[in-house]
Amino acid sequence: MAPPSRLADVAVQWGRIGSTGFGGPPAHIALLRELCVDREGWLTAHEFEDAVAACNLLPGPASTQLAIFCAWRVGGPFGAIVGGAAFIVPGLVAILALSALFLAGSPPDWVRGAGAGAGAAVAAVAVRAGVGLVPESWRRAAARWRWVVYAVLGGAAAAAVGPWLVLVLLGCGVVEVAWQARNRVDGISGHLWPLATAGAAATGGVLALVWVAFKVGALAYGGGFVIIPLMQADAVNAYHWMTNTEFLNAVALGQVTPGPVTHTVAVVGYAAYGVGGGLLAALVAFLPSFCFVLFGAKRFDALRHNLRVRAFLGGAGPAAIGAIVGVAIPLAYALDEWWQLGVLIGAAVVLFVLRRGVVTTLLAAGVVGVVAALLGAPLP
Repeated sequence: MAPPSRLADVAVQWGRIGSTGFGGPPAHIALLRELCVDREGWLTAHEFEDAVAACNLLPGPASTQLAIFCAWRVGGPFGAIVGGAAFIVPGLVAILALSALFLAGSPPDWVRGAGAGAGAAVAAVAVRAGVGLVPESWRRAAARWRWVVYAVLGGAAAAAVGPWLVLVLLGCGVVEVAWQARNRVDGISGHLWPLATAGAAATGGVLALVWVAFKVGALAYGGGFVIIPLMQADAVNAYHWMTNTEFLNAVALGQVTPGPVTHTVAVVGYAAYGVGGGLLAALVAFLPSFCFVLFGAKRFDALRHNLRVRAFLGGAGPAAIGAIVGVAIPLAYALDEWWQLGVLIGAAVVLFVLRRGVVTTLLAAGVVGVVAALLGAPLP
């Protein structure tokens, strides 16, 4: 067991990153590298890069898993738990507090305007997130034509059959494994398909929330934004926990708060069952990341070189990228007011032409929404 002083260091340093890590995975990786490699020397640069690569092969929030892994290297299993919790909790507290404000029964107009403005920009942010993942995934593709097929399937699934997207992601991964293995049976499909089928059969209530959170934490491949299509259809259409406008607010809150964007699932949980639902959803979504590290960290190097795992990601990854871009269609379709379309177009210009950051863009869109509300524009 690591000495108490080392665990205290982990709690303080990982809590600092969890409190200041705005901007998603790139920011988290940079902060962890600066701490663990450059400043403290807890990992070598090569070890850190290998850890990044291994975490990107796992489902779920990769930067969260990287934070847990680095804490494991510093403080062992207890360090992983302490560091992971310290990284997650600040943003979780912030997003639950904001959920209470934005999902209140009768929030003031300026709050509704801020949510409507920021929410209007989310579709453009989704496209930006998906496009940013294309070059590296395209470079690694075993066959470009299959990459295109998987991406198109993922995009179509996100736009049309959101609740079943997880089956498409898993299916594309399994097909690629089978293709590369030339019809050799692979164990991945046998393990994951029953989970997907069982979860899809959930009929509502707390179990439905658990299933949605589990999809986010254990079956999401390809980056933080792929959780959006995994949640939207269930949260809005299937179980009616929230409206489309509230869901857009949830996505925006997940982007502008520090720490992992997986916190978005806590807003869905809050909408369903209050603070208890938010905490339950977060627990279910983040628990797989702790399990992956605590039980598998010693095998990360083998995982990184496992041909079957890499083949699975060769199919699921492009499908996830397609899903991230495809979800922009229902997100844009969910906008109710004319001025929100103007905000969406403006956000696209800011992101793709002016090349500003996501957090800056969402905050600016929120300010536009506040001004629109104060000027008497109709609010969704």
